[in-house]
Amino acid sequence: MPVLIDPDSKEPPADGDLRNTEAAPVGAHCRCGRDASQSDATSRARDPAVMVLGPRATPELIEQTRAAMGLDRPFALQMITFFGNLLRGDMGVDVFTGRSVTTTVMEALPYTLALITASILWAAAIGIPLGAYSSIRRNTWIDRVTGILSVGTISIPSFVMALYSVLIFAVWLRWLPAIGAGEGFGGQIVHLILPAFAVGVPWVGYIARIVRASMLEIMGESHVRMARAFGLTERRITRAYVLRIAVLPAVTLIGAGVAHLFSAAVFVEVIFARPGIGALIVSAVNERNYTIVLGAVLVTTAIIVLATLISDIIIAWLDPRQREGM
Repeated sequence: MPVLIDPDSKEPPADGDLRNTEAAPVGAHCRCGRDASQSDATSRARDPAVMVLGPRATPELIEQTRAAMGLDRPFALQMITFFGNLLRGDMGVDVFTGRSVTTTVMEALPYTLALITASILWAAAIGIPLGAYSSIRRNTWIDRVTGILSVGTISIPSFVMALYSVLIFAVWLRWLPAIGAGEGFGGQIVHLILPAFAVGVPWVGYIARIVRASMLEIMGESHVRMARAFGLTERRITRAYVLRIAVLPAVTLIGAGVAHLFSAAVFVEVIFARPGIGALIVSAVNERNYTIVLGAVLVTTAIIVLATLISDIIIAWLDPRQREGM
């Protein structure tokens, strides 16, 4: 068995060990110490208190901040306290500003809800008639043009549409403002046009395609053939017996697509410097303000679940068959 010799030692090895001796690596002790210091530095950098105070904070101040944030308590107790406060609508305190997280998130939420609502309303107002007319004029040039436009709008990301909207309508033509949310009701409506246009353009194609496919399927069902046999006009059949059922998949798509709308709103709000949940999350991530990120994500998740529930209620209201099955 070779014997390791410390090069710093001044004592010579025993005579029997001279042949089987190996010098210890010179930097072994240094590497061990360096690895330990790097591990301590990494764990320190991941500490939320250090993220808030910065790397130059003193240990005493870090401990005080950890105690104020509740990080000095056991993890199970932290979770129980958090969810208990959440049931009361308290999502904690912003460690940077000292404001309530609930207040900060609720101040930004109306801007995002207005953007999403306006986007989906104008997209549905165009996409539903476009899909219905395309199904009535099946295999004509109108149907083909509508299909090309639908696929083209679906393939355009919202942030690309936002950039070109700013370039064309705000910079070149100077028709509409591009920055901020505006003041007063009229100013907010004007500042909402370009962001809502950028978010809603892909949804025109989605809604048009799904309404067209649904109407073509419903037009071949027995109750539609019976209505034609009774001599009802095609317009009345389309409006009363076909379109009402054909929009149900579109309602389901919109309810399930609220998460996609929120993700599109993140990019659009940043591009247009518009206050909202998306801009708030981006700012909080850049600042490592995890309390704001957590609060915004929780509120967004609750809205997505609520939107799915509302879409199911609307479907049950439009289709009596769904009410009977519920």
